[in-house]
Amino acid sequence: MEYNELIQKALECREFAYVPYSNFKVGAAVLMDDDSVYTGCNIENASYGATNCAERTAIFKAVSEGRRDIKAIAIVGDKENYTAPCGICRQVIQEFAKEDTDIILAKDKNDYIIKKMKEILPEAFSKNNLIK
Repeated sequence: MEYNELIQKALECREFAYVPYSNFKVGAAVLMDDDSVYTGCNIENASYGATNCAERTAIFKAVSEGRRDIKAIAIVGDKENYTAPCGICRQVIQEFAKEDTDIILAKDKNDYIIKKMKEILPEAFSKNNLIK
């Protein structure tokens, strides 16, 4: 799948965001190793701790259907700036990604940058990095 197609799916899903408190819409589309794509948007709640980010929504949908290996993830939020995943989302992405997994931060389908997982969460806590 071309990355601009993945970004387009994230842009489309961003429009479904439920954001009555922040008014900050985010969409994500995750490309799994079998080339399946799962999308998600952020969903806020009056109890802020119950809010879920777009990235986690997409990943949890994939995992709940048996997919475990992320090939790439596209994230769109602000139209003027690149929107990077929050710390919790970085940790969740890392759980199902490799160090060289592409993290695509996009303003639109033609304006994006690509980071690697190891760039956005260096020295990540993981089941593979536990000290024995």
